[in-house]
Amino acid sequence: MKIALLGYGKMGQVIERIALERGHEIVLKKDEFNTYEGLSNADVAIDFSVPTAAVSNISNCFHANVPVISGTTGWLEHYDEMLALCAAKNGGFISSSNFSLGVNIFFELNEYLAKIMSKFDSYTVDMEEIHHTQKLDAPSGTAISLAKGVIENSSYTNWTLESPKANEIHIEAKRIGSVPGTHTVTYNSSVDAIEIKHTAHNREGFALGAVIAAEWIIGKQGVFTMKDVLNLE
Repeated sequence: MKIALLGYGKMGQVIERIALERGHEIVLKKDEFNTYEGLSNADVAIDFSVPTAAVSNISNCFHANVPVISGTTGWLEHYDEMLALCAAKNGGFISSSNFSLGVNIFFELNEYLAKIMSKFDSYTVDMEEIHHTQKLDAPSGTAISLAKGVIENSSYTNWTLESPKANEIHIEAKRIGSVPGTHTVTYNSSVDAIEIKHTAHNREGFALGAVIAAEWIIGKQGVFTMKDVLNLE
């Protein structure tokens, strides 16, 4: 399988190593200093860039008839626009806030717990996410996905970084050192607390999940999620 890497920072380099270990070929390493030359030779593209580059990267993939896996966050105001372009070009697309296999299992646990806890008014939920100081967006896309998972399965209606109002989930976003990513969901009452937590030890999990998604999407058209890739539905 021939892969175009759109974004060649730390994540892109880990993805490259894992892709090569799995027998794939890298035909493009796109960063801010080069062009999309070679993209049309790819079987699939993996975008781990920056919010300001993501829309251009994804658009160029659809125009080149190359399915794309995007792990870039912070650009979702253009998400519907990209879905429309994907449909118009009969493209293949997976965008996820987190491609880690463990995190996607954590998403499922989060939704299941939210359904249970929605029956108990004595508990309130809050979240904490911790990432390295180079992460540009806050809260993380993963934290937003976790909040949406609770909102869809409870009476909560929104999330906030500020002091929460009624029916709002408070997310505390911390940027510390080189932390790859830690997410905690806590249900508090006056007598106890229930907590679920995912801790990434390194970037390997994110990269492996992205490569697995790239392998899976070959030959497929449409918009998919990691639930499809991992058969979690």
